[in-house]
Amino acid sequence: MKAKLLKELYQIITPSKIDLFERLAPLRTRHITVVLENIFQEHNASAVLRSCESFGIQDLHLIEKNNKYKVQRDIARGAGRWVDMFNYASAINPEIECLTKLKKNGYKIIATSSHSNGYTLGDIPLDEPIAIVFGTENDGISDEIEQMADGFLKIPTYGFTESLNISVSAAIILNTLRQRLELSDIDFKLSNSEILDLKLKWCENIIPRGHLVVPEIERRLLQKD
Repeated sequence: MKAKLLKELYQIITPSKIDLFERLAPLRTRHITVVLENIFQEHNASAVLRSCESFGIQDLHLIEKNNKYKVQRDIARGAGRWVDMFNYASAINPEIECLTKLKKNGYKIIATSSHSNGYTLGDIPLDEPIAIVFGTENDGISDEIEQMADGFLKIPTYGFTESLNISVSAAIILNTLRQRLELSDIDFKLSNSEILDLKLKWCENIIPRGHLVVPEIERRLLQKD
C-alpha cells in the first residue's frame, strides 16, 4: 500500500525532487542522533539543524526547559523539511524525559564537554547507536544530563579558547563520525521500510496542504483495493 501511495505522490512532485528523494533517502541514518539541551541562541540551533541535514542525520531532539526552539530560515536553509525534530518541553524534567526515551530505544548517551577526559572523535565506539548531547551555550550540559550520560566527548583545542561554538562543534563531530561510519562495516543506514516512510513524509512536506492531500489519496487507494 505504501509503495502505491508513493507512486501516486511522485505524480505530483517534480522529477528533480524525485531524483533527490531516491538518491538521498537511502543515505540517511538514525544510528547517530543529536540532542540540543536548552539552546537559547536561535542561530546556533538552526545551524545544528542544517548540519544534521547535511550529514544525513535524520533525527534531532530538542530539550526546551527554558528556551523555546525556533528555526531561523535564513540559517537552516529549509533543513527542517527533511529532518525529524522531537521536542521535549511538557515534563518537569524534559532532559530526563528525552534521555530516558533514547536509552529505551537503544541509544548510548554521549554528552559533549570541554572539561571531561572522555572519548575523542577517533576512539568513540560506534558499534551501538549513539545520541550526541550538546548543552546550553554558557553552562554546557546540565547536572541531569551529566548523571545520565554513558560517556563524554571532547574536541581537543590548541589555543587560548577552551571550547568551540556549539554549531561548529556539531559540524566537526557529525562530519568525523559520518566518515568513520562510511569506512566501517556497521549497518548504520535506514531499513527499506524506513526509507519508504521517509520518502512519503518528504512528499507530504513539500506538497501544498500535504497533510490533507496525502490521506485523501491514501483513502482513494484503499477504496480501489
